[in-house]
Amino acid sequence: MKVRVTQIKSGIGRTLRQKQTLASLGLRKMNQSREHELTPQIKGMIAKVNHLVKVEEI
Repeated sequence: MKVRVTQIKSGIGRTLRQKQTLASLGLRKMNQSREHELTPQIKGMIAKVNHLVKVEEI
């Protein structure tokens, strides 16, 4: 299954770990989207920054 992850809040003022998680998801700017296969690794990254991103199933 694929998901579209969209950054809806800024990474400014967040912890380094959260900023690095956004970067590893491929998100650099607000309202930027990336599509990923829903693997356990991607699920874990989304869980760490779920307050900064919006997730949609494709």
